[in-house]
Amino acid sequence: MAKTALISVYDKTGVVEFAKELSALGISIISTSGTASLLEKNGIKVIQVSDLTGHKEILGGRVKTLHPAVFGGILAVRSSKGHMKELQENRLQAIDIVAVNLYPFEELLNKKAPVKELIENIDIGGPGMIRAAAKNYNDVMVVVDPVDYPLIIEKLRNGKKNEIFNCSLAAKAFAYTSRYDSLVNSFFNGLNGINFPEILNLSFRKSQNLRYGENPHQQAAFYTYFTNESCVGTAKQLHGKELSFNNILDVDSAFELVKDFEKPTAAVIKHTNPSGVASADRIEDAYRKAHETDPLSAFGCIIALNRGCNLQAAKLMKPLFIEAVICPSFDKDALELLRTKKDIRLLETGPIIKSSGSFEYKKVNGGLLFQAGSHIIIKEKDMKVVTKRKPSKGEISDMVFAWIVNKHVKSNSVVFAKDNVTVGIGAGQMSRVDAVKIAVEKSKGRCKGSVMSSDAFFPFRDGVDEAAKAGITAIVQPGGSIRDNEVIQAADEHNIAMVFTGVRLFRH
Repeated sequence: MAKTALISVYDKTGVVEFAKELSALGISIISTSGTASLLEKNGIKVIQVSDLTGHKEILGGRVKTLHPAVFGGILAVRSSKGHMKELQENRLQAIDIVAVNLYPFEELLNKKAPVKELIENIDIGGPGMIRAAAKNYNDVMVVVDPVDYPLIIEKLRNGKKNEIFNCSLAAKAFAYTSRYDSLVNSFFNGLNGINFPEILNLSFRKSQNLRYGENPHQQAAFYTYFTNESCVGTAKQLHGKELSFNNILDVDSAFELVKDFEKPTAAVIKHTNPSGVASADRIEDAYRKAHETDPLSAFGCIIALNRGCNLQAAKLMKPLFIEAVICPSFDKDALELLRTKKDIRLLETGPIIKSSGSFEYKKVNGGLLFQAGSHIIIKEKDMKVVTKRKPSKGEISDMVFAWIVNKHVKSNSVVFAKDNVTVGIGAGQMSRVDAVKIAVEKSKGRCKGSVMSSDAFFPFRDGVDEAAKAGITAIVQPGGSIRDNEVIQAADEHNIAMVFTGVRLFRH
């Protein structure tokens, strides 16, 4: 049976009940100032750490537990005669339970607290005690999560030493301090303007286990990273079945697309590619037009809106098979209507918050690719007209729209658009001319008079020739091919206006 517990917690959830249970088991409690005061107010006898060490807290509380009386008591190996003899000679007592959680650095980071306040909330003694206890898990129980308090009491009542259980607590403790250190490390990288440090420390928290991965034979879980941004990782699920691995990928693709638009915009996503996107003055009209782009592909789709879902939009969705809807909010009547569909997943993000400093990660075998996010949005001033015919105002508006959609389509890709609505999308092709042909086929004859965006330059004129056959009137593309002159000549021959942006949109 454990004899002594050290309790020093910032998050005091459940700590009074935990300490009372420990006292009832005959375990003496050592504590630091704030925690000790709370426990004493609740009638729990406490030994102050300052009485244990013989030193008062100094430097405004920066130093209170950094002392051999604390760390010696935690780190002493009970089976070592030498260790136990040293404790006795130095009049130190063994500490058998360490219940510690840390200053709220992550919460303050999330609130964008001033640098000085963040610095003061970098815990020093706390991580040291946790790591010491975890290292000596054979003899010491370490608890960093109030959720585990009842389980600790249950194990203590049982009275049997359980090294496997203690080891699991140690693993959780090291994960806890590792995440804390990772966030502090990222904070200091930010202060120094370092985006690509020599050592990249990332910390993800498990949000949920998934039924399976991309396919039923693969196990999977969803982990989220610390962020203030509105995204799938911070969205709240209001209704429906548990999200699947593929749902999460598609929801992410859908919502990141509509976040790029200022006007009310809706996106319909299948397998991370949009089958339809539209902007309109009203969100219900945007959704209707997006769905009408390719209703066949929209079966079992993901819907994203950059405005709240109102009753009119919900009525349009009600008869259809939709896997999930993500948007900033749901009107009460819209939510009630959609909840009559048992399985549809409804995710609410709150007001859209974008981060211009976010990064993207791609896993490869043996490594991680890490890059700045593609946050560029082109405007008319960014377009260089390279053909004899200049685009009209309407064509420019549609080219900007198509270009933004194109950012979110897998390469090689092209997007046809007219009146800020996609009319054909060619995605994920090995050749650009094939992407054009697919977009023409998807448009079902509606692409006459529309514009085309290409995610990269045309290596040959054939893509332009195919677009001309379909009635495309203007093209936006990065330029930069050794055959640019040939491609421009083709556009001039077909009286197509063409602009270069100098920005490539590859998406693998």
